[in-house]
Amino acid sequence: MNSKRWTALIIAVALFLVYSAASLFTTDVSSTMTDIFGGDGEEFHENILEVGSDQGKVAVIHLRGIIQDDAGGGLFAAGYDHSLLLDQLDYAAEDPDVHGIILRINTPGGGVVESDEIHDKVKEIQDEYRKTVYVSMGSMAASGGYYVSAPADQIYANSQTITGSLGVIMQSINVSELAEEWGVSQEVIKSGEYKDIMSQTREMTEDERDILQSMVDDSYHRFVDVIEEGRELDRDRVMELADGRIYTGSQALDEGLIDGLGHLDDVIDSLKDDLGRGDLSVVEYEANIGFPAFLGGTVQQLVENQRLTEVKGWLEQNHGRRLMYLYTD
Repeated sequence: MNSKRWTALIIAVALFLVYSAASLFTTDVSSTMTDIFGGDGEEFHENILEVGSDQGKVAVIHLRGIIQDDAGGGLFAAGYDHSLLLDQLDYAAEDPDVHGIILRINTPGGGVVESDEIHDKVKEIQDEYRKTVYVSMGSMAASGGYYVSAPADQIYANSQTITGSLGVIMQSINVSELAEEWGVSQEVIKSGEYKDIMSQTREMTEDERDILQSMVDDSYHRFVDVIEEGRELDRDRVMELADGRIYTGSQALDEGLIDGLGHLDDVIDSLKDDLGRGDLSVVEYEANIGFPAFLGGTVQQLVENQRLTEVKGWLEQNHGRRLMYLYTD
């Protein structure tokens, strides 16, 4: 084996071992340190933002980071937790003192399944619990971030919020030419012609591209359905807007994708006025800080300081190919 092959093999094995060992370390250590860093055993608690003079409250729920079900585990454990978000929505829905919910969104989007689960949860809160849901967009609420916003009773954004990116993407890195240059090959034994579709070590066939495009188109039409229903826009108009481009908050307002401009405080005031229940208290749900989140935040700082963000992103985005409502740059 020549030196190039040895170098490629060593690099690949080293990356795999480092990532696997770090993930195992996080899991093992966190299980023994939870009592030290954990709170009262609950996943989250209420933090009072405003104390009102009347009975009842408004709940603010934060959606931050890429919407994906596995984002809460492993080495880079800080950030979005899908199960926790769904639990918070359930809790607010079932709390008789909560009269309205504000979903504060700051995300480039994420998985199509996870986005659909949040969308359906918002619809459930509205239809079954008869509670009003507003959306307050932060610096970004693109693609899946808009998908989960669409059913809200009102959507607000900052004038410079990045939103839109209405569409679906499925992507992978193809290293076939690089592998050939370095003498790396992959041996595949498969049960069917398309079992290794989107392989990173060979060129995609036209039949495979057609299969994947049909999947993307199917998810895209679901996205269009959600906007058409949630925003009560003409379908042809939705398809004009849903070409993947991004919009500022001001542009989104002009196109009818949102209802108004304002900060979170403005959205809180607007929801209180619309509910007509007087001066309600305002609470937000915060995750209890356990050891996994503490360690995840520490590792995240280390990653940023060592400029390994690109490696982290590559490992996350290429851990299996999937359909995404995701804005990528």
